Amino acid sequence: MKKLIHPIAGAIALLTIATFWLSTALSEAAGSKEAIVAVKTAIPWGFLLLVPALAATGGTGFSLARGRKVGLVAAKLKRMPFIAANGLLVLIPCALFLASKAKAGEFDMAFYGVQALELIAGAVNLILLCLNMRDGLRMTGRLKVRTTSAQR
Repeated sequence: MKKLIHPIAGAIALLTIATFWLSTALSEAAGSKEAIVAVKTAIPWGFLLLVPALAATGGTGFSLARGRKVGLVAAKLKRMPFIAANGLLVLIPCALFLASKAKAGEFDMAFYGVQALELIAGAVNLILLCLNMRDGLRMTGRLKVRTTSAQR
């Protein structure tokens, strides 16, 4: 069951974070204050999906690792504390702050400074989660390792 839950929960978490990031970028690019308010106030509600998905991914991942700390498992385990800390200490507080500022219509330097931080931290987490997904797919044999011409 863990082998089924882990990739599904991981994909849900990755897609949710990608949706947050892309929605933010697109609403800013559109320049519509209404769109920005809608996105920024919706993101905290998305935590109701994201937090359980991340918890399920992390829990099943640690369980599946079963003490193995070498190779791709080690790489995935090494990334997880940073992903979690970035989410809990940077991304969630940023999202709550931005939702509050957007709801109040306060699009000031503080809003855009925190928005920039959120976009950077979100991009970092997306990259790290994609690397974990790639390594998971390699571990299961669903993704083959490409060889370069120098390795042939």
